Amino acid sequence: MFHFHVAPGGDDSWPGSLERPFATLERAREAARESGGEGGGESVVHLRRGVHVLDEPLELTEADSGTVYQAYGHGTPDQEDVVLSGGRTITGWQVRDGVWLADVGDLETRQLYVDGRRAARAGIEGLPGSSPAATATGYVTDSAAPLAWTSPRDVEFVHRGVYPWTEGRLPVADVAQDGDRTVITMATPAFRWAAELYNSTWEGTTSAGPGLPTRIENDPSFLREPGTFVLDRSRPGHHVLRYLPRPGEDPARTRVVAPALETLVRGSGARRVTFRGLTFAEATWLRPSRPEGFVHYHGSGFYEGGGVGVAELGEGASVTYPTASVTIPACVTFEDCSDVVIEGCRFTRLGASGLGVSGGEGHVVRGCDFDTLSAGAVVVTGSRGTVIEDNLVRGVGLEYPGSPGIAVTGASRCVVAHNEVRDVPHCGITAGPGEGTRIVRNRTIDTMQVLADGGGVYVSGPQGGSHDDGALVLGNVIEDTRTPYNFGLYTDYGASWVRVEENVVARADNTAVLHVGPPLENVVYRGNFWDADPLGHDAPPPGVTYEENRTIKDEQELNAATTAIRAQAGPRRTL
Repeated sequence: MFHFHVAPGGDDSWPGSLERPFATLERAREAARESGGEGGGESVVHLRRGVHVLDEPLELTEADSGTVYQAYGHGTPDQEDVVLSGGRTITGWQVRDGVWLADVGDLETRQLYVDGRRAARAGIEGLPGSSPAATATGYVTDSAAPLAWTSPRDVEFVHRGVYPWTEGRLPVADVAQDGDRTVITMATPAFRWAAELYNSTWEGTTSAGPGLPTRIENDPSFLREPGTFVLDRSRPGHHVLRYLPRPGEDPARTRVVAPALETLVRGSGARRVTFRGLTFAEATWLRPSRPEGFVHYHGSGFYEGGGVGVAELGEGASVTYPTASVTIPACVTFEDCSDVVIEGCRFTRLGASGLGVSGGEGHVVRGCDFDTLSAGAVVVTGSRGTVIEDNLVRGVGLEYPGSPGIAVTGASRCVVAHNEVRDVPHCGITAGPGEGTRIVRNRTIDTMQVLADGGGVYVSGPQGGSHDDGALVLGNVIEDTRTPYNFGLYTDYGASWVRVEENVVARADNTAVLHVGPPLENVVYRGNFWDADPLGHDAPPPGVTYEENRTIKDEQELNAATTAIRAQAGPRRTL
């Protein structure tokens, strides 16, 4: 076993010893590779206290197999606080009319953190004017306010609730005056894609395109709320960051960090790589600021052309859906790796999803904290035998609220157990089509706070070929599912071969629903406890077995009857 040390005050010309540590993770990675030789010996890289600023992503390959990256003193009372940051500290502020301004060169970012607090992008609610309207290329309004926007190409329209589960982001291309009207031309292909995707019929009303924006962001004229910021990119090479401070903040004493990197760690083909006790922070995701925008549909998926289909919902209702979608990326990602372990880490202040795993097998995500993320916490796609356990997820989906706390799709024998997911804008835990997924003894609280049509635990699509290799949803406690039109425990969209057993659901708009389209097949609801009857419980469809479930409307009685289930749900560690 080889040991190397890295410290913010180190030097890459030193040997990487405790007394003379390296300065960068890249140098420690090379030393670990050199020490392994052809035999692939294992190495431990100890990171010393402080912020380790990454100028580029830490790339890991098969050559890094067997390497452990951990906080110095990991597992002891003297474990040091270590942050891997993709951010840039902003200095050189000028103050004009109470607003801080800084020339940040060619920096592009969508987030800002002030003394560790997430600052929101400045914005206004809705398009100004007495009768704004959509056109084939954008919008018109009788308000002259958009003509004063400093850099129209930096302005972004937010479309919340195009579908109840959807929030898209579309950039502006141009603003011009036409007589007494203001014409806003939207960027393409984003606006064209939105026109393709966002079409629905509901209760006799047909909607076409994204409709009027619910919010507009990122122009200096929107800087009205203290603690908000704007990035003006109208001068190439001299982008200007503007921040309206909160009372008591001083540019000489306040630490302001703008994420610059989009990826902190990227693993491809690596085996037996471990991260312990580290904080991953300050990364962004720039795609939504480009002409492609963010044409969101559902969950972590967004549309970038390629065709749409129409889902018939019955009684004349229908929605358009993408025939193919792309997943929001993660700031720490592993592709086709095996036996990666992420333990006791924190993912925070990130502009996309926290951790992404695609392909590979045998991964473990254990005892981690996920907070202050623009998208979801953990996204698993197509892997085998991944275990996600004893984690705390809270305050995620801040910029892309359709993102689930934990999302699994296309995976085999994935286990999601003993996690707590709270304070999230849409679903807590989701499982798309897969095989043998186990969602066991988790706790979800205060889910579905922003968008609708989801649940604390959501399962959709085929889950195997029999109950032996199907999905199991067991012993979860699902409380306070917030928005109107939600289902605390939700099997949806042709879910099949699912056992839903011994769960507790309380304070949801609907505890569960048995009649969905496409219909459920070989789904068993058994031994669950709720404070209200699920929709369709009195006449279960042919594909659903509904037995031995109990509805207890009195909260104290429900709590007493489910004490044993509650005691086993959630993380097996002190939070």
